[in-house]
Amino acid sequence: MPDTVHLSSTFADNALMQELVGPHNTNLTRLEKKLGVKLHSHGNTVTVEGLAEQATLAQAALQNLYGRLKAGHMIETGDVDAAARMSGMGPGEDLSIRTRKRVIAPRSPGQRAYFQALVDNDLVFALGPAGTGKTYLAVAKAVAMKIAGEVDRIVLSRPAVEAGERLGFLPGDLKEKVDPYLRPLYDALHDMLPGDLVTRLLTSGEIEVAPLAFMRGRTLANSFIILDEAQNTTPVQMKMFLTRLGENSRMVVTGDLSQIDLPRGTQSGLKDAIDIIGDVDGVAQVEFSARDVVRHDLVARIVQAYDARDAARRADRDADSSDVS
Repeated sequence: MPDTVHLSSTFADNALMQELVGPHNTNLTRLEKKLGVKLHSHGNTVTVEGLAEQATLAQAALQNLYGRLKAGHMIETGDVDAAARMSGMGPGEDLSIRTRKRVIAPRSPGQRAYFQALVDNDLVFALGPAGTGKTYLAVAKAVAMKIAGEVDRIVLSRPAVEAGERLGFLPGDLKEKVDPYLRPLYDALHDMLPGDLVTRLLTSGEIEVAPLAFMRGRTLANSFIILDEAQNTTPVQMKMFLTRLGENSRMVVTGDLSQIDLPRGTQSGLKDAIDIIGDVDGVAQVEFSARDVVRHDLVARIVQAYDARDAARRADRDADSSDVS
């Protein structure tokens, strides 16, 4: 049976040490659960007890959290979970995104790859389940570039599949018709910027939130353009959207190929685009998994359960096909 090791880390700042361990040692308790170790604090020292690999990861997570505190950031539950997920990756480059209201750092290995792709590429496809931050982080990057003057405009779009893009049949004026489909994008904006600034930028057109149907015939220059829920586009719609990319613009396309709401037999434009241009220079593709879910722990387990069910069904179909042949 592997031997248990004891690793100790001493943290110089008393005040930060208190924030590190959390009230009633809640942060240490959460790390214990996530990494399968025992943590003991005495004075300014935290001792990790566990198998060598897990103990090393826990020590790295503690150093990560202390570094966050030294940089002037608070520690929330999500930050503790993120430190546990990222503990095996080493410090790496600082890829944090700074907006008016918060500093956003990657909270999973998949998010770190996504952050890097957003830096290095003009077009990024982000694929994966809900709760992985695909849209939220894209909006954060767009806001950061707008604040820095690197783009003049942010354009956020979604296909209004539930209305079949026939928005005229819905009650209310144009804003009332499209808002239900675009609400997640508004929510992300308000998380990054003060409410009065969001309103002002929306009014001036420097931030535009519109259904996909409104993109036809336009060329979007000096813009950061995001298409959300792209699995619900058709190939024709996707080609139309991708060819809106203009001079000095960035584009992010997000979606979950397991959640296609198109009519049966209709091909997803997202899948079609990945097959056609996924390997084109300047295009990046980032795939998230249940391990990258940063919402409630239960969400990750739900995603894993569905993935297991789908994998079993595929295996059954393959076995049936093999029997027929």
